[in-house]
Amino acid sequence: MTLNCITVDDEPLALGLVSSFVEQTPFLHLHGRYINALDALEVITKENIHLVYLDIQMPELTGMELAKVLSQSPETKTRIVFTTAYNQFAVQGYEVDALGYLLKPFGYNQFLATAMKAKKYFENLRDGANEPELDSSENYLFVKSDYKLVRIDFEAILFIESFKDYVKIHQVNGSPVVSHSSLKAIEEKLPSGKFIRIHRSFIVAVGKVDSISKSAVHISSVDIPVGDLYKDAFKELLAKWQ
Repeated sequence: MTLNCITVDDEPLALGLVSSFVEQTPFLHLHGRYINALDALEVITKENIHLVYLDIQMPELTGMELAKVLSQSPETKTRIVFTTAYNQFAVQGYEVDALGYLLKPFGYNQFLATAMKAKKYFENLRDGANEPELDSSENYLFVKSDYKLVRIDFEAILFIESFKDYVKIHQVNGSPVVSHSSLKAIEEKLPSGKFIRIHRSFIVAVGKVDSISKSAVHISSVDIPVGDLYKDAFKELLAKWQ
């Protein structure tokens, strides 16, 4: 699969370097290079662009502002890889679901690793997956909490609870981690089969379930109700132990 790419950077040397990296990568096609985000946005809205290698600090419209526009557009499949000299934007990059974050100066080996991740992402979409599967080596996720990214190991999760615009991730050891996110966004990052949503406000770790009653799942000392919309999923879980 060949990915259609554009590069965006107001610094000519940086733009030339990342463009040359795209051109020497067999499965990437350089559709165009641009010195501002407004021109890039026009191209993205008119052409089938898979990947944007995007600088952050630019005049008029910043790379982060462009990424936020794209993240709020449900019809676009274009993904962002940030190329920046500033690591303080990493958290914001996570919030707009950037596919990669390359910190300048980066070499071709770092570029290629991110490109391979992008290739796998779009191949999964092409093959009909609703969301690309996580690499088998990835057994964790990162969430934003208290102005930093916190690593959460999948094996440490007991259950995840949502309330308003936040989620609370309850863990085997340690205090719950609270993050400004939706339960759906977290659910999409979890490996299927190990976690199941049984209520509009709860996701449970299948391997941490202690017992199941008629309308609830019990984990440690917590009783988690089963919502009406999730009874079929609950029945599938129940079938595993019958």
